[in-house]
Amino acid sequence: MRIVLTTLCYIEQDDSYLMLHRTKKENDLSKDMWIGVGGHFEKGESPDECLRREVEEETGLLITSYQLRGIVTFHYSEDDNTEPDDNGSNELQFNENKSVYTEYMFLYTADQFEGDLKECDEGELRFVKKSELKNLYFWSGDEIFLRLIRENHPVFDLKLTYRGRTLKSAVLDGKELELFDVIDENYEPTGIVRERTIVHETGTWHRTSHVWIYRRKADGFDILLQKRAKNKDSFPECYDISSAGHIPAGKDYMESALRELKEELGIEAKESDLVMIGSYNTVCDSNFYGKIFSNREHSNIYVLDGSGLSDEDFRLQQEEVEEVIWVDYDRTRQKLMDGTIRNCIIMDEWDMLNKIRDRIKS
Repeated sequence: MRIVLTTLCYIEQDDSYLMLHRTKKENDLSKDMWIGVGGHFEKGESPDECLRREVEEETGLLITSYQLRGIVTFHYSEDDNTEPDDNGSNELQFNENKSVYTEYMFLYTADQFEGDLKECDEGELRFVKKSELKNLYFWSGDEIFLRLIRENHPVFDLKLTYRGRTLKSAVLDGKELELFDVIDENYEPTGIVRERTIVHETGTWHRTSHVWIYRRKADGFDILLQKRAKNKDSFPECYDISSAGHIPAGKDYMESALRELKEELGIEAKESDLVMIGSYNTVCDSNFYGKIFSNREHSNIYVLDGSGLSDEDFRLQQEEVEEVIWVDYDRTRQKLMDGTIRNCIIMDEWDMLNKIRDRIKS
């Protein structure tokens, strides 16, 4: 397998980063994308030596103050069927054969430099305001490490796996990050994948599945509510949908609904147990722990008849769910609206549960 050693640097000036719009090189994997500046190691170079040389060669600038921010491992293949080769090369080559390679990139920021910016033979160099980076086209994984830099995360180890230009997995300091499909106006995946935190920072449209569990009784029906754990990144310790969750990139609504039921509540259901009663678009802008939480999600809404469930049937995922309670559907609406029950339930979706009455009567 090819092993590639590189550096990448984001040079700061006036709350901007120096960005390279890669438009000039043939067979450039990053063609038309915006990235930082840097490049491949030469024989015998240290990361710092490579960094200084590559920055000067590409930009004409001599960086005088810089800091290592993380080490990023890229594993790339053109598709899922690509097989690795073992030619021992330490440089990425493009030819008719499908490429598989692993790249270890030393990621830096620099805040002082000397010299004047020159024309780059790989593309356009431009200082871009940090607030405008979200408008640029770049690798999905770059969004992740730019966020980590912005948050002053300690020196990190990030592994990114790509198939073509699609990010398939991201692992930060040994922990798998959640990736979601970005959806279009028809709620279909666009082929772009984003990490969970970035999705909620930017208000990116994505998909979720919601499952409401009900039980029949003589004068109507009860609904199961879960209380979100106190360490949740949004709406901690609020009562919520029986079971709900984001849909991981490449997965579908039903698969995710069944998985969340098992993970959060310990309920093993079959596809035939769930009945879809509609879909709903949620638009919510809030703030938790001093961070923006901008939610734009398209949800499929399912109901599950839990009349035969007992308290012993629930096995709660403690890091997600603090407790579950049954509430009377008709008598609970006002309590949800006035906050008597602290909750994050959308009342339009609650009202959709009226459809359960028809199922009870049938």
